[in-house]
Formats: sequence, structure tokens, C-alpha cells
Amino acid sequence: MTESKSRTKFVELAEKRVSRAIKDIRLVGNLSNKSNYSYTDQDIKKIVRVLRSEIDVLKSRFESSTTENETVFKL
Repeated sequence: MTESKSRTKFVELAEKRVSRAIKDIRLVGNLSNKSNYSYTDQDIKKIVRVLRSEIDVLKSRFESSTTENETVFKL
């Protein structure tokens, strides 16, 4: 795949996937309506913790792909 095609494909997939992730996060946010749902502070903390953890993994995957080339070996 040429750089132009791989860039186009990346943009296409990133827009779809990030938009879907935003929509799904907003749907999780809808669970905050106490008149419809019952939850504890621990439930909220667990949800937020796991979502943050996955964002950290995502970030590290993008960073590691760029820093691998920058690794310098010294004795």
C-alpha cells in the first residue's frame, strides 16, 4: 500500500472508530441519570479507571511505534 493510500485508509478508519468511541462513551455517561439507574461511587470509579487505563494503552501503542526508531544503544 502506498503512503498516500495508507494515509487515506488511516484517516477513514480513525474518523469512524473515534466517532464510534465518542458515541459509546457518551452512552456510558447516560448511565449517570440517578432517576433511571442505581450505582455506587465504587462503580463510577471502576468505570472511569478502566476507560483511562485503555486510553493509556492506546497512547502508549502510538508512542512506542514512534520511539522504537529513536532507541539508541550504548555500551
